Amino acid sequence: MMARCSLSSSNGTDFFQTLNGIRQLTQTRPFKAWFLDQFGVLHDGKQPYPDAISTLERLATTGAKMIIISNSSRRASVTMEKMKSLGFDTSLFVGAITSGELTHQYLQRRNDSWFASLGRSCIHMTWSDRGAISLEGLGLDVVENVEDAEFILAHGTEALGLSSGGSLPLKLEELEKILEKCAAKGGIPMVVANPDFVTVEARALRVMPGTLAAKYESLGGEVKWMGKPDKRIYDSAMEMAGIDNASDCIAVGDSLHHDIKGAMASGIESVFISGGIHADELGLTSYNQEVSDPSSLKALAEKYDASPSYVLPAFIW
Repeated sequence: MMARCSLSSSNGTDFFQTLNGIRQLTQTRPFKAWFLDQFGVLHDGKQPYPDAISTLERLATTGAKMIIISNSSRRASVTMEKMKSLGFDTSLFVGAITSGELTHQYLQRRNDSWFASLGRSCIHMTWSDRGAISLEGLGLDVVENVEDAEFILAHGTEALGLSSGGSLPLKLEELEKILEKCAAKGGIPMVVANPDFVTVEARALRVMPGTLAAKYESLGGEVKWMGKPDKRIYDSAMEMAGIDNASDCIAVGDSLHHDIKGAMASGIESVFISGGIHADELGLTSYNQEVSDPSSLKALAEKYDASPSYVLPAFIW
């Protein structure tokens, strides 16, 4: 049985429905395509969530097309390798589309006017502990001096890419100081290959590149946000699924600002997983044992101006 929670908001949604599991939707709304976030929905970066693998297998038996849609700064192929290493059957997915993949494609093709206007010299903010992002095949010159940079490319929040091909680990505050210099130079453009502000990692929250992008915008810098909530990543997922109508698709995610708001902007219904990055805000202490209080859900949805179609504590059948 689905329960309704009243919610009046600027987006015109009057209520969202709380579910016991994904099976309810497969029985009442046979969506042709499911766009699934990974971190906070399928796994926590270290291990799959309880029931996630079995739920995927059951969903696959309905004939629905499943695509991973993620704000990971990694390429799609790396995402699929990660999923396989965590024990997921990657043959169940049509494929994956990530913000990192979109960024790579746009920088490589340069058939978008904004990207065509970018130069080749960039300040590269990347990962250290999590493994640096390769720029192979993009024809970019990584520079360390702000004065030599034509744009900023943000893949991570742990290190500064070096012209030698290596990386220099830096604290977030140190990277922000570099952004301040870039803004002072005249505000060279920034491409952020992961718009998330935080993500879950073994139940903890880790700072993502979206935090750097928000900082740069506050300094007056121009930012191109690649990934959710931007519509182009949902368009890419629909194209991958071979589906023209947004009403035939549903997105599942744990971020109201990125997953749910992005789905709304694309006319796609959504399932909000309350046990992900918003768990602390909702007063939850475990991933899939607790159901969020309706009043807390309503307040949080209003805070982010993002109303999901459905709510689940976890990705369960």
